Amino acid sequence: MNPEQPADPPDEPPAQGKPIGRRVLLGTLGLGALGVLTAPTLQRGLEAFLGNAADKDPTGLTGLLPNGGGFRYYSVTSSVPHKSAEDYRLTVDGLVHRPTTYTLADLRKLPQTRLVKDVQCVTGWRVPGTPFEGVRLSRLLDAVGVRPQGRAVRFTCFDGAYTESLTLDQARRSDVLVALRMQDKDLGHSHGGPVRLYVAPMYFYKSAKWLSGITVTDEVRPGYWEERGYDVDAWVGRSNGRDDAPTS
Repeated sequence: MNPEQPADPPDEPPAQGKPIGRRVLLGTLGLGALGVLTAPTLQRGLEAFLGNAADKDPTGLTGLLPNGGGFRYYSVTSSVPHKSAEDYRLTVDGLVHRPTTYTLADLRKLPQTRLVKDVQCVTGWRVPGTPFEGVRLSRLLDAVGVRPQGRAVRFTCFDGAYTESLTLDQARRSDVLVALRMQDKDLGHSHGGPVRLYVAPMYFYKSAKWLSGITVTDEVRPGYWEERGYDVDAWVGRSNGRDDAPTS
């Protein structure tokens, strides 16, 4: 599971998974409709259900269903390990003077920044006014000391597959966070917790879930979806052939 998936991934074979029965399909679609009609409390419960189900769904069907929160769930791996507050680690390394590994407790002790922006997926859906809180990425880069050769930042994730990149200038923007909270609560697993990247002015595939590594490099290295056709510079409304209103 990762932030976003192209509507038509180029030259990729369809995902192989276990067949689903008619009752399962109809029941799951019924839950999607229920999310539109029921009260906000039930909608939040449906969102949590779909997030958990998507993590175990090899068919990708749950990623197509609506939910009360407006988000969609996609998979690029068959499963993602869960990390607790005790066993989570974030490594900052590469072309830096002081490579550092942070625990979740370490990150929580640092000054936190709260942003409220729209979230825009490159596939078209948008979630307005979504709060994110976390540590500015620039603060972590300053703490480790970027070497003169450093020109970009590469992000890796503990799903074992997803990657992303930013230029160093992009990474130092004040609206780029190592996020610990979303919608005024700790990041849950289905939203990329316990820690994810949040790049407010770019399409949501840049905001890598399940963040485990931040590596300073000498050049930008295309991320997972960029190797499959998406733009490396993913400004909302100014990339990927889309004209969406800016989010930041």
